[in-house]
Amino acid sequence: MRPQPRSREPRSAHYTPTIITAFILICLIISPLVAFAGDPEVTVTRVENLPNRLFYFDDTPVVLFHDPVKLSVMRSPDEGKTWSPISGPQEGEAVRLIDHPHNNKMAFIIGRDTTHWVTYNQGDSWQSFETPREASLGASMLSFHAENDGWILFQGRACEDTGRGKWGGGKSCWDETYYTQDAFRSTPKLLLSQTSQCLFARSSDAFVNAPESLIFCVAFDESNKSGGMHSVKESRLYSSEDWFDTKKFVDLGIGKKARGVVGLGVVSKFMVAALKVTEGDARRASGGDPMHLYVSTDGKTWRQTQFPHSALPDLKENAYTVVESTTHSIAVDILTSPSANIGTLFVSSSEGTYFVEALPDTNRNDYGIVDFEQLIGLEGVGIANVVSNREEVVGWGESKKIKSKITYDDGSSWRFLKAPQTNMDGDDWSCNTADLESCSLHVHSVTTPHNIGRVFSSTAPGYVMAVGSVGSSLLPYEECDTFLSTDAGLTWKMVQEGAHKYEFGDQGSVLVIVDDEEPTDNVKYSYDGGATWSQLHLGVSVRGLVLTTIPDSTSQKFLLIGTLPRRDSVKGGRHAMIFLDFAPVQTRQCTSSDFEKWYARSEEGRECLMGHRQWYQRRKLDAQCYVGNKFEDPVGHEENCACTDEDYECDFNYVRQDGECVPVGPEPVPAGTCNKADDKYLGSSGYRKIPGNTCENRSDKAKDSPIMKDCSSARPQEGKVSHVTHGFNSVITQHQYFPGSQSVLLQLGDGTVWQSSNEGFSWKQLYEQETFLGVTMHTFAGERAYLLTDSKRIYHTTDYGRSWNVITAPELPNNLGITILDFHPTKADWLIYTGAIDCTDTLSTNCRAVSYYSTDHGRRWKKIEEYVRNCAWARDARLKIDEREIICESYKNKKGSQLGGEYNPLELIAGPGYYSKKIKLFDAVVGFASFSEYLLVAQLNELAGTLSLQVSLDGYHFSEGQFPPSMKIENHAYTILESNTDSVFIHVTMNSDVGKEWGSIFKSNSNGTYYNLAVEYVNRNTAGYVDFEKMLGLDGIAVINVVSNPREADLSGNKKIKTYITHNDGATWKPMNPPPKDSLGQEYDCTSTACSLQIHGYTERRDPKATYSSPSAVGLMLAVGNVGENLAAYTDSDVFLTRDGGFTWEEVHKDAHIWEFGDSGSILVLVNDEEATDHILYTTDEGLTWNEYSFGQTLRIKSIQTVPDDTSRRFMLIGNEPGKNDKSVLVHLDFSAITNIKCQLSIEDPNHDDFQLWSPSEGREENCLFGRQTMYHRRIRDRNCYVGQRIDQPKTIVRNCTCTPADFECEFNYRRDANNNCVLVDGALPLPIDTEYEQCDGNTEFWYERTEYRKIPYSSCEGGERPDRGRRHECPGLILRGGLGGLFWGSIAMIPFAFAGLAGWYYWTKGSRPGSIRLGEHRAFGDDSPAAGVLSIIASVPIFLIAVTQEGWAWICRKVPFLDDLFASRTPYRSVPIDDDAEILGNYEDD
Repeated sequence: MRPQPRSREPRSAHYTPTIITAFILICLIISPLVAFAGDPEVTVTRVENLPNRLFYFDDTPVVLFHDPVKLSVMRSPDEGKTWSPISGPQEGEAVRLIDHPHNNKMAFIIGRDTTHWVTYNQGDSWQSFETPREASLGASMLSFHAENDGWILFQGRACEDTGRGKWGGGKSCWDETYYTQDAFRSTPKLLLSQTSQCLFARSSDAFVNAPESLIFCVAFDESNKSGGMHSVKESRLYSSEDWFDTKKFVDLGIGKKARGVVGLGVVSKFMVAALKVTEGDARRASGGDPMHLYVSTDGKTWRQTQFPHSALPDLKENAYTVVESTTHSIAVDILTSPSANIGTLFVSSSEGTYFVEALPDTNRNDYGIVDFEQLIGLEGVGIANVVSNREEVVGWGESKKIKSKITYDDGSSWRFLKAPQTNMDGDDWSCNTADLESCSLHVHSVTTPHNIGRVFSSTAPGYVMAVGSVGSSLLPYEECDTFLSTDAGLTWKMVQEGAHKYEFGDQGSVLVIVDDEEPTDNVKYSYDGGATWSQLHLGVSVRGLVLTTIPDSTSQKFLLIGTLPRRDSVKGGRHAMIFLDFAPVQTRQCTSSDFEKWYARSEEGRECLMGHRQWYQRRKLDAQCYVGNKFEDPVGHEENCACTDEDYECDFNYVRQDGECVPVGPEPVPAGTCNKADDKYLGSSGYRKIPGNTCENRSDKAKDSPIMKDCSSARPQEGKVSHVTHGFNSVITQHQYFPGSQSVLLQLGDGTVWQSSNEGFSWKQLYEQETFLGVTMHTFAGERAYLLTDSKRIYHTTDYGRSWNVITAPELPNNLGITILDFHPTKADWLIYTGAIDCTDTLSTNCRAVSYYSTDHGRRWKKIEEYVRNCAWARDARLKIDEREIICESYKNKKGSQLGGEYNPLELIAGPGYYSKKIKLFDAVVGFASFSEYLLVAQLNELAGTLSLQVSLDGYHFSEGQFPPSMKIENHAYTILESNTDSVFIHVTMNSDVGKEWGSIFKSNSNGTYYNLAVEYVNRNTAGYVDFEKMLGLDGIAVINVVSNPREADLSGNKKIKTYITHNDGATWKPMNPPPKDSLGQEYDCTSTACSLQIHGYTERRDPKATYSSPSAVGLMLAVGNVGENLAAYTDSDVFLTRDGGFTWEEVHKDAHIWEFGDSGSILVLVNDEEATDHILYTTDEGLTWNEYSFGQTLRIKSIQTVPDDTSRRFMLIGNEPGKNDKSVLVHLDFSAITNIKCQLSIEDPNHDDFQLWSPSEGREENCLFGRQTMYHRRIRDRNCYVGQRIDQPKTIVRNCTCTPADFECEFNYRRDANNNCVLVDGALPLPIDTEYEQCDGNTEFWYERTEYRKIPYSSCEGGERPDRGRRHECPGLILRGGLGGLFWGSIAMIPFAFAGLAGWYYWTKGSRPGSIRLGEHRAFGDDSPAAGVLSIIASVPIFLIAVTQEGWAWICRKVPFLDDLFASRTPYRSVPIDDDAEILGNYEDD
């Protein structure tokens, strides 16, 4: 987290190194210039060095100047007219000069060692004080209390000799924080050791809700004095209200996980803490968030900030920049295009928690500084710069085209700066100023400062100055001119040609500018708002560097700092401090008639912000007088406005839905009310006034006034379930939850769309006038959804449905069965839209699909191709290929109608650079799919009429999938199944007769090219879906249904189904163990060895989202089935449950029911699926006992729904009344009140919490799965508590297990025989036994000959039996050979560090590891060898360098060639989320 540096209103400054080459003041030679009466006065003081710190004591004429070369301080009592050395520190002792931000009499000088100095009288005299430690130069040395100005925290550096240095000696150093309560009048005392930062909660004037003495420290374990080599994991936040006599760990509301604190700061009324999420805790779906921000408004209660998912790419610590914020919101800029330094600005809600996008494509620099600045004294008004050509900058490396925008409503809306009608000479601009998009004013901003202090404004009301240009984008600084606005940026005029430094004085009555392009001997000034300018000669020629005045701009005296030409450099110094006094120009002080009442935002339509309008009394532009009132800031007046909807936000337990606040569920009622069902109670209206808002209610009833409500809608008593029933006049055809939220969308058969923001408790129809064709959720950004209409309008939301906006599609949506929208996995704004041309007429001869892409969320579209069947982004969540590549299935012949029946080959075209270049991959295909980290293509051989499977890992180069010779797939359809264990499962249809379909499942090797038979005769339906389902949450467990009578079924059409399960990712399949007794305690009739549990699978499921298992209930599975030799009819089936991943089962209820998991499995809900019913069954102990709840109406229930991760206690029943199939009824069920006790999870004391550690078993002595024993937390079955948020499973690997036969599968062209041995398939040839090319990659000592077995890629077993290893051979050219000494390794290690420099040091000391590269696992090579660890560590440093300089990396690769190969190779696979259902590549059949 990086707070945006603000030039504090006391124009104190740090200069960049280009300005500060040598800054210190010596030898003062004062040359007063004689001025004529009534003319400004000029006084020149020569100095040897430029200052690196210059500040005015607030509301005083006293200035301090710090010389960084001589390490001395000078003082001026008269705003810079005269200067003298201070008393106290001698020359060479003043290392740092620090002002007190809350006391205008105090300042501090930090010395070299433990002696420092303080002034209590604005630098007139200085007293020395001692600290126990020297100052820590790398941290914020002093921290101040906003109210008690004597309370100060001092950051010191402690060191001790260790004797462990390389050449003897050696030091271990750490930071310590000390405190004083009397501004160092007494010796400071130790506050806390091993700190990196401490501050007072009330360090800001606006942060007033925290206790007065509350202090926060970011600290490490005090017992570890490791010389600063702390891991970021050790960094925690602590607080104290008694100067750390007692220390409290601040858990930020997340418990022990609150570690890795990397930043802490106070912004206005908000305290912000930044956490670096440690490895394993970060959830990185498509571009996760390794940084978390937490916000507090009182220092006690903390809330994690919620940004839209699309805003969170792989962030670094400077990816968050907290920019200037108001008292009612935080503004944060997030780096969204790291390679180009482009971000997105977000503004928070009033409590600082929820952020909405305010401005995309903001301009940033390399230091995380953002081009955004608010105008002083004008609430909610700010100017920002955006990059208008982000796509070209990111994709092609073009130079940025900068445009400027202004907001008058705190970021809610933005507009371009309106250019003046003419330039300074009265000539028109070369563009049309009426077209703001192509002709507006653009200004240089914060990222390229040319002065100290504010860039645009001062306290002078409404006055804004800037250096900029008029046109389509900002020109370089040297080509710009100087502009002025006197109405807060509404209108502008050009006041001088060329770039100038500028400053405001006397509340804007005097404006001063100096040439900023070349040396000058004059400045210009204006007393009439820039209408006319006078010239003041300086007597010397200088290159102006700084032009400043007192912080509140109420003085007529200015200070110009500049450098003299070399020829004028005489004794006294090369640089000049030039004092300018304009007081003699105006002799009459303004009276009341000289002032006007000026309103901010007077022409913007929305005058009121936060319930009031602002106005100032300011001098009329043409008044011939001076304001005076020095050191008195202009007073802003507020006139309260009538309250409008904008002045309210949603009350607690309410959420915004399409502009309205709706309850998240039943409302708690006051005690003593609702004694009878028909009672009423006084409850919230759903709204509350935004904190700090001053609007006045001028109507009969305020929007936040409580209203009377029926008790029937209130929250039920504890232990009770509640429901609400909703009827719809059409059939519900689709429902979609927004992941991670309570919002749901319904689409009905009549083309209407309804939204609920409270999981179905209440509903609102969206846009009643529209007919919607469909609802599409963004595949990778959960907060986004799209409503497709029958026109070009697409309604979209980027905030979970809180608000909706419209984008215009380039064509009408297609009706050709082609996906209309495709989404990019890492760029949420990148869309592909496929519409249709000339397809409205069914007899059209030119109907065709056409695809477009947009990189700005539909604001602009660019055509990709016509006559396509599918265009999509090539990149997928795990397919890490060129993010700008688009792949299209494109018809070869671009003519005729796509609805025609004639054959037209589909070519597969790869288009890098947004399809700017076309590369034909295949002449004819059936389809393609991005799946996990593979790109799979079904290639059609037109002559032979056969199919082949092509696999790619980069989107350009393909390998044909190899199948055993007896299992040719050329003329078969195949279905790609889900996988999350580094292999592809593919189902190949072997019998495609309608009603008799079955096929074989093949499993690939780790690169998807070799496919081996896993199991035969797997059941499939006509649509191509397969009875195959992976268990959610546990790797390697899958359930299938096979046709046990394939030959008989082929004749009779009657398939007999049998269920099998695997616990080792398909290596072996077994029948499922039946329970010993049914739910009534009776034994089953079937007792033979052929008896097993059979369950109904995916192909029979009415709702494909109703999975056996749940992502949040590890080990739990529910299914409908029977105990017998074959699967019985659905109506003859019962409900079964497993708690251990399918090893053991129990029958929990008779008859077929549909089910749903809630609250991570603490609630299971069943509803009868065989007939209409008026009740549901639920259990809170995983089926030990069942409760019945009636919802009061007999319905035929079709599905039960809850949030996708099954963590909610609210459900939706969707069904219809018997006989009314054309309408739907939705019942909202709420189990929130059945218990108010939250389950406790204690890692430290597991014997006294509500969870147990559980490990899946392989049915052997060791509880191992995939070669390791992994422990999971799950709620103890009979505990009466709710889980709440999803448990982050640590998946603690207790240990890797010894390899057993279960960790191996058959090699390509081998299959298991009746004895479970791997034997060669008849007629097949084995792969070559030589695997040197696979295993010897320069890092491996030996390679082993191939055998008939291969290790399951996902297994981490060690030792034991290794049937996959044949004869051993030594790898040639081994770089890790024992003969290489330490010098070799030192040379490799030093090359990256030579480039990393300080960044490398930071990498090690702060522990911010970008992640080591694991070298791919071969059958003979694990990553547990010491050499592998060395290379991994070395490899991790250049990753950091790649982000710094590609040129440096290329140089390293030339010097150490093997590194290039190391990084070019593909990294090993990681576990991925299970893909939704299956993707059918094609149903091509050769009859």
